Amino acid sequence: MAEMLTVTNSAEETRALGEQLAERLSAGDVVTLEGELGAGKSELARGIARGLGVTETVTSPSFTILNVYESGRVPLYHFDWYRLESEEELYELGMDEYLGGDGIAVVEWAERCPDAVPENAIRITLEAVGPESRRILVRG
Repeated sequence: MAEMLTVTNSAEETRALGEQLAERLSAGDVVTLEGELGAGKSELARGIARGLGVTETVTSPSFTILNVYESGRVPLYHFDWYRLESEEELYELGMDEYLGGDGIAVVEWAERCPDAVPENAIRITLEAVGPESRRILVRG
């Protein structure tokens, strides 16, 4: 599994990294974003959306669990699994159908339901290392 470690020094740099990653993504890809609150997961997701050409405002789906954006080159399924109690809840909501489907799935808090994540997912860990700086490890 290939790895890339980088440090960004602002929210804009984190979004720019997401844009660069989006250039390499295609339909069916699943990207997991893991890290503490405030680590930059939503900023990276915004960058991926921008790189896909999404024109809508991208917000964290903390309460809806899933936001769908269809204005880009492929659909973007932006998940936030923070509030899920179990993987069964994910399956009951039918959200597993979006993983590996016709769009790109970006999953914040994927560690809440690890068995629902496909083996070939791109796994990104973000860590705040300063007020604006983030250490970002990309695997996959």
